[in-house]
Amino acid sequence: MSTQIVFAAYKPHAGKEDQLEGLIKQHVPILRDLELITDRPSLTVKSKDGTYMEIIEWRDVRAADTAHEHPAVAKVWEAMAKISDFISLKQLPESEKPFSHFEVAKV
Repeated sequence: MSTQIVFAAYKPHAGKEDQLEGLIKQHVPILRDLELITDRPSLTVKSKDGTYMEIIEWRDVRAADTAHEHPAVAKVWEAMAKISDFISLKQLPESEKPFSHFEVAKV
C-alpha cells in the first residue's frame, strides 16, 4: 500500500504561538511511536502570516483514519484546535505564486 504526504497548516490564535509550537513538538513523535508515519524526516515551516505547516508522510492510506481513532493523537489535535485554525494551503499568502518560499520553523 502506498504512502501519502500530508501538508497540515495551523494558524495560531493571537498570543498562542508558543503553545502551538509545543504541541507541534509533541505531534510527530506520537505519530512515529504509533507507527502511523514513515521514518522520512518531517518538516515544519512557517508562513509570512505566522501559519505553521507540517509536512509528514503517512505510512499508508489508512493511517490518518487510525490517527483519528487514537486517544493520544486526538488529545494533541483537540488542543491544537483550541488555539489555532486548521486552514487549507490556498489560504496561505505564499500559495498565490509559483515557487512558494517558507521560513523553516524552529520547533
